[in-house]
Amino acid sequence: METQNKEMLEYMIGGLLYTPALNKSIAKKLINNEFECLTSIAFCLEDSIQDEALVMAEMELCKTLAELKNSNAKLPLLFIRVRTPEHLKKVHKMVQAYRSILTGYILPKFDLTNCNEYAALICDFNQNHESPLYIMPILESNMVADIGGRVPALYEIKENLLKIKQYVLNVRVGGNDFSNMYGLRRNVTQNIYEIGVIRDILVNIINVFGSDFVVSGPVWEYFKTDIDEEWKQGLIRELKLDLLNGFIGKTAIHPSQIPVIYDGLKVKKSDYDDAIKILGWDLCDYGVEKSADGSRMNEVKCHLTWAKKIYKLGLIYGIQEG
Repeated sequence: METQNKEMLEYMIGGLLYTPALNKSIAKKLINNEFECLTSIAFCLEDSIQDEALVMAEMELCKTLAELKNSNAKLPLLFIRVRTPEHLKKVHKMVQAYRSILTGYILPKFDLTNCNEYAALICDFNQNHESPLYIMPILESNMVADIGGRVPALYEIKENLLKIKQYVLNVRVGGNDFSNMYGLRRNVTQNIYEIGVIRDILVNIINVFGSDFVVSGPVWEYFKTDIDEEWKQGLIRELKLDLLNGFIGKTAIHPSQIPVIYDGLKVKKSDYDDAIKILGWDLCDYGVEKSADGSRMNEVKCHLTWAKKIYKLGLIYGIQEG
C-alpha cells in the first residue's frame, strides 16, 4: 500500500468487521470472498479474547495471516486490534512475516496515558519501509468521557496525533464503552444520539478531531435476528445521523451489517453532481451558483471541504439516485 493512497484509504474502511483472532474459519471465508461489501476487517486480540486464551489467539492469528498471504486472494484492509503498547510491540514481532498484507493496528483506550508510547512504536515500525503500517486509535476511556477534563485531554491527544498524522488512518470512538460507564444501552428502535451524555462526548470528539482526521461512528450492536428487520432500520437511521454529524463508517460486529453500512455510504447523485461542480469551479469572479438540479445554493468557499469528501465517498461506494 503506497503512502499517496492514504487520502482514499481513510474513507475505504467503511464497515470495519470485527472478528476474534481465535476464529479458525475466517481465512477461508475471506479467501472465498464470502462477505458481501466487505472493505476492512479487524482481528481482535482485546475484549473478545479472555486473558487465559490470549496466547492461543495470537498463534491462531499467525496461522490465519499465513493462510491469507499464501492464497494470493484479493483481500480487504487487514487490521489487528492489540491491548497495550507493550502488547503491540510483541504482536508486531510475531507478524513480521505477514507485514505485506497488513494495513495496520487498532489501538484501544487511546489517551494521554499511552499515546506517546504508541506514537514512538508506529514511527519505529515504519522506519526504512516504503509501505507504511497505519494506526487507528480508539477514543473510549474514562479520561475522554470525564466532563471535567474532556476537552483539554482531547486537544492534547489531537496534538500528539498530528505529529504522526501520516500514520493515522482513522480516529474511532467507543460508543458501547462510553455507554457502559453510565450503565446505559440503546434498544433497536433508538440511536446513540438520543443518549444525551454519550451524544455530548461524540460531539466534543468530532469538534476537536473532525477537521483533521476521518472519525468513524460507534458500533451498532443489533444484527440479523428478527424477521421484521428492525435491526436494519435502526442501523440505517443511525448511519444517517452519523453522516450528518461528521462520522464516516462504522464498526460492524456481524456480516449482515456490512452491506447496510456500505449502502449507507453511497452518495446521492445530486450531491455527487454538486461536488464535481464545486471541485471544478470555473466561474471566475462568481463564488456562488445554483446546484446542478437547481434546488439549492453552492458556494465554493463554504462547500469545498464537503465536496472533497462527497467525491471520495462516491468513487469508493458509488452513487445512488436522489
